[in-house]
Amino acid sequence: MQEHRQTARIAVIMGVSGSGKTTIGRALARRLGWLFQEGDALHPPENVAKMKAGYPLDDEDRAPWLTAIAAKIDAWRARGDAGVVTCSALKWRYRDVIIGNRPDVRLVYLEGSRKLIGERVGARRGHFMPASLLDSQFAALEPPAPEEHAITVSVDAPIDNVVVRIAAALTATGHDPRRCALTG
Repeated sequence: MQEHRQTARIAVIMGVSGSGKTTIGRALARRLGWLFQEGDALHPPENVAKMKAGYPLDDEDRAPWLTAIAAKIDAWRARGDAGVVTCSALKWRYRDVIIGNRPDVRLVYLEGSRKLIGERVGARRGHFMPASLLDSQFAALEPPAPEEHAITVSVDAPIDNVVVRIAAALTATGHDPRRCALTG
């Protein structure tokens, strides 16, 4: 990952299933007037079928999905568009594919306890990701390292508060990207 990041034009919202990526991503895109892409919509049908059947994806399954997300980001960048894309991006190597040396792309990590997120996943209906796979998500999670300069936000606050904090961090000028942890 690159040491210094310029003002973000694209945000990658990451976190385990149930952390609020879609809800927060859509609200953030609306607030900023940016484009929005639900990363799950870029999964090949085989991946969706596998997850619906209760099987976690492996790195081979994820490769075409991550490539599609990176292509979406690159298309936005080529057109000069600003956007928000959601992606679980649980491991550093996945984030390196979709963010890599793109200095105008910022990672936003939605952090929450297993208990809180488990309650959310248990309450939702109609999502292809069953609650039974949540433990595999937490097991695979590699929280962003300091050199990734992620904006880390606790999801135990109201959605509007989370969105305001992320928007402020994304649009701040002269900020130190190493000091972007936001809680409460």
